[in-house]
Amino acid sequence: MRNYENLVIVKPTFTAEEINASIKAVEEVITSNGGEIAATSPMGMRKLAYPINKNERGYFHVIYYTIAPAAISEIERRFRINEDLLRFVTIKYDTNREIAAFNSLVEKAKKASETPKVTETPAVEEAAPVAEEPAVEAEAPATEVAAETETTEAAAE
Repeated sequence: MRNYENLVIVKPTFTAEEINASIKAVEEVITSNGGEIAATSPMGMRKLAYPINKNERGYFHVIYYTIAPAAISEIERRFRINEDLLRFVTIKYDTNREIAAFNSLVEKAKKASETPKVTETPAVEEAAPVAEEPAVEAEAPATEVAAETETTEAAAE
């Protein structure tokens, strides 16, 4: 059993559920060929260095796993068939130095998945009341202008 890492780039036009389904399908390909997933690291939506199939962005996801070397050709064949993936790359960790790096990357990915992620919703909620206040102020002068025009029309008659 050898240590491997796969970076897959999923199409950006998918919804969150479709992206998760694509990632689950990639993980299923690995486990069905006898692999054992050590850790995963979602990197999120990122800009690509160059457009791929007219896509300028892609959802990046890294999977660390151990598997027999003979199964890699089948995994890569199934990745090539999968139309949900824009690109993929398989990295083999072979020497002792590389295996130590693999273990540290797996630990780092596990720690990142255990820590609670900061949500962006509080920032959106704070911005919403600020946006409402100017709208209320904008309505008040409009009603005053309407009242003034009515009084000037009444005075003109």
